[in-house]
Amino acid sequence: MPVTIYDVAREAGVSMATVSRVVNGNPNVKPLTRKKVLAAIERLGYRPNAVARGLASKKTTTVGVIIPDISSLFFSELARGIEDIATMYKYNIILCNSDQRMEKELQLINTLLEKQVDGLLFMGAEIKEDHLQAFTSAQVPIVLAATRDADNTLPSVTIDHFQAAYDATKALIEHGHKRIAMITGPINDPLGGLMRYEGYKKALADAGISHDEKLVAHGNYFYESGLRTAGEFLKLSDPPTAIFAASDEMAIGAIHAVQDAGLNVPGDIEVIGHDNIRLVEMVRPRLTSVVQPMYDIGAVAMRLLTKYMNNEHVEEHVVLLPHRIEYRESTRPREI
Repeated sequence: MPVTIYDVAREAGVSMATVSRVVNGNPNVKPLTRKKVLAAIERLGYRPNAVARGLASKKTTTVGVIIPDISSLFFSELARGIEDIATMYKYNIILCNSDQRMEKELQLINTLLEKQVDGLLFMGAEIKEDHLQAFTSAQVPIVLAATRDADNTLPSVTIDHFQAAYDATKALIEHGHKRIAMITGPINDPLGGLMRYEGYKKALADAGISHDEKLVAHGNYFYESGLRTAGEFLKLSDPPTAIFAASDEMAIGAIHAVQDAGLNVPGDIEVIGHDNIRLVEMVRPRLTSVVQPMYDIGAVAMRLLTKYMNNEHVEEHVVLLPHRIEYRESTRPREI
């Protein structure tokens, strides 16, 4: 039979209330008594029942985290930021992989709520009406990480994706390029797909460069789509002289497509990626990339959630973290 709080109290010669106070870190216990209780806990191998404690306090100190793809370097870095802050504030994490399928996302939301989590962190592409209904019906705080809903009604932590893409495209324009191709994310992704695409178009328009649909391809953020779409760009009669990809994996695919065609990066074609994942340092030439602070997004999102769970004051429910461009060898040296 599992060891109970009653067994510990009998072993230490104290009341069950005293054992409870020691287990929960209550300071109102004499040092000698605390020492006796802790010694009894160690001898018996007692482990507090988290479920029972949750029923009593109506808190489980558990947070549900829904991630599209834990194998992605992008989301794994986010998860690390979440975990570190959760540990700091003594919360446990239930991490779920949604495969970015809405049916599974909704199922996971309901499953985590049934497990009485104290809050939810959600990462996905498009926040649809079904998501909003599920979030609205939940009786716990919800924070979006690396995404946001269209009306900014839900708390969220991300970057300004429009401005990030604008800045990357402008950097290529300042290098003298007029034939700039873009490999976007899925167009149903309002941030990585649509907003980055809109930022790209606005930078071209502001520079007086006409938008050419032949220089735009929709990828899925993975290496293979970058390799394939960049290969198609190179078959054009007037191919691009620069490529901006909405993810680093697609940008690396683009670099390899250029190299496979016998061309040089950045001599013949410059390439910029997005997210600044660890792979950018492993490819040659090393990839210039828009820095999206993935770890910080996860950490700030988790801290924001703890504020809601503990009824702390929140000044801004929509947080935009700063981005920047880290220049490396896939683009020509900048003029100082």
